[in-house]
Amino acid sequence: MTYDAVVFDLLTALIDSWTLWNDVAGSADDGMRWRRRYLEITYGCGHYRPYESLVCEAARDAGLPELFGHELDRRWGELKPWPEATAVLKRLPVPLAVATNCSVRLGKQAADLVGVPFAVVETAESVGFYKPRAEVYRAVLEKLGTRPERTLFVAGSASDVPGAKGVGMPVYWHNRVGLPPRDDARPDFLERSLEALGGLFPPA
Repeated sequence: MTYDAVVFDLLTALIDSWTLWNDVAGSADDGMRWRRRYLEITYGCGHYRPYESLVCEAARDAGLPELFGHELDRRWGELKPWPEATAVLKRLPVPLAVATNCSVRLGKQAADLVGVPFAVVETAESVGFYKPRAEVYRAVLEKLGTRPERTLFVAGSASDVPGAKGVGMPVYWHNRVGLPPRDDARPDFLERSLEALGGLFPPA
């Protein structure tokens, strides 16, 4: 299969957001508990509610101070792409795009940190829904002008696998931290890094 474009989950597939969440929370265990609750809220609400508010709400629900959400926002610029991300993306010979579950402001800021140009940066706020709702993936496809079966989705979270597969996109799951699958949906490619992406595009 030759792909006409690649769409990335931003905050897990391309960026190491785990480290910052854990640092703000004070430990890996607290960071995971906070993040898990945040994911439960976003997957459950569907329609967009302000991302920044959900992060604060998730902290409170996880037994952490709500102000941790504001601290995460303040330190957002500390996010870093995974070590190989920028170099791998620079080698891909097709348009690149992002579909991310955050606000327009934070999505643009995080996308800029990757260091490559994106043809489309679509956020939950700009679409009005959170992934894994189909509207988010379809909005990116519409702006790219590509067919789903020829547009590779690079997932970071487990829910992006059934989400993208559900609209007909092949999925490369960059499962860096060894997350369990969310349901019976399985990716077309399962890797612990982004390095194998380049091999999916034969040399011209």
